Amino acid sequence: MRTKGNWDAVTETDAIVALIALFEREGYARVEPQVLQPADVFIDLSGEDIRRRMFVTQDASGQELCLRPEYTIPVCLQHLSSHGARPSGYSYGGPVFRMRPGESGEFLQAGLESIGRNDVSATDAEILGLALDGLAQLGYVAPVVKLGDIGLLHALIDALGITPAAKRRALRAIVSGQGLASLAEQDGPSAQEHAGLLAAIEGQAPQAAKAFVEDILSIAGIATVGGRSAGEIAERFLARAANRTGLTDEARQVLERYLSITGDPDHAAYAIRSLAREAGLDLGPAIGTFEERTGFMAARGLDVSAFAFSAAFARNLDYYTGFIFEVQDPRRSNSKPVVGGGRYDRLLEHLGADTTIPAVGCSFWLDRIVGSP
Repeated sequence: MRTKGNWDAVTETDAIVALIALFEREGYARVEPQVLQPADVFIDLSGEDIRRRMFVTQDASGQELCLRPEYTIPVCLQHLSSHGARPSGYSYGGPVFRMRPGESGEFLQAGLESIGRNDVSATDAEILGLALDGLAQLGYVAPVVKLGDIGLLHALIDALGITPAAKRRALRAIVSGQGLASLAEQDGPSAQEHAGLLAAIEGQAPQAAKAFVEDILSIAGIATVGGRSAGEIAERFLARAANRTGLTDEARQVLERYLSITGDPDHAAYAIRSLAREAGLDLGPAIGTFEERTGFMAARGLDVSAFAFSAAFARNLDYYTGFIFEVQDPRRSNSKPVVGGGRYDRLLEHLGADTTIPAVGCSFWLDRIVGSP
């Protein structure tokens, strides 16, 4: 929560100035990517929550653009155009644009991104430490810190030998907050009617599968069915195709046990090691990274015993690959984070980099920090 004091009358602009000054002292140079961004990048790589809330427009040539819905992808694109694979740290502060029911679609964010550093665990700890330092500079004490690890989840699913289609399906259910219960098979008469089409798109990349279904509908002269567009119909077929591949009972049980693990990072690491040993799974490297990160956090003076890890915790952006976190203000009844971030090691490769470039960052929601809880 925020203490009484000089920051009681702080504005969001004041907060940006203070945060940028802190981050620049730590070597994170300020950047300000363009407000207009290529829409297809966000459509392909952002989570559904952002995709459906973007403000989309076109330029004179017909290219689809969007108002910047967040900073991470624009900062990464700017980094690739000027630095390539060279390690760099960036800070930013300015407006982002998302449709928000009952709230302004334009709001201010600040944040920082570390791109290209290979000391992954140390950098993760640094980003979390700077996030808490930034909040402390704005008068916050004893915020609630929630941790997760998408890398551990990927490692567990891979160790279980789950098929790629089932893996995508399970990850989508977990990241969306629906959980494994939403993966129940959806059998019925129509499943047989469309068996050929479902088999054709099963296992394909989502964008390729959607384009295939839309082409089939176009050839058949189908534009809308029951008020649904061809794109929406394609999405339903994709969901149906995903439902054809389920989890084995053993894999489901192990996943459910993993997703129930909570506690401080040390307790969580012990519980995950015990689960891996009992299930006969090799999660050594992923758990080792988890424990190394915790050690770097403690070395920075962070009270890791006060942090809450949850194996089921996921953030609503598709590009996270490892460590994730959110910081909450305990005074806020809606549990929305005031800071959130994580590691996204494959994002720059998706954006055109020749090799995988490690990266991690976080953003501050200034309207939640400065505004009333």
